[in-house]
Amino acid sequence: MSPITGDAMTGVSAMSDLAWVPRSCTLPTEERPLRVAEWDALFAERLTSLSRPRPLRLRLDLVGGEDVEDRIRDLVERESGCCSFFTFTTTPGQGLIRLDISVDQAHGAVLDALAARTAAAREER
Repeated sequence: MSPITGDAMTGVSAMSDLAWVPRSCTLPTEERPLRVAEWDALFAERLTSLSRPRPLRLRLDLVGGEDVEDRIRDLVERESGCCSFFTFTTTPGQGLIRLDISVDQAHGAVLDALAARTAAAREER
């Protein structure tokens, strides 16, 4: 994955591996690598498919299991608290959990970077 570089148009900060994290994120800088690692672990362990049904929406299907839905909901709740531009929708199904992530137009580049990071985490399995 090539990191996104910061610019005024996207509001994305230039933080090496965390370059996709937007400036509007209120999570303290020192906590960001830990949060990214949580997302990466979830994607690497559970992701079965990803798609872009619309340019500003990312759809992830994650393998369900014991406490997986609670884990996803907890992570989504914490992420919503620091990055209010994300809208998360979780839909449990037979053996999987669908996670839809959408953003506004101003944060499209953030979603693009998240999609690339998600695909990379899945490929590392």
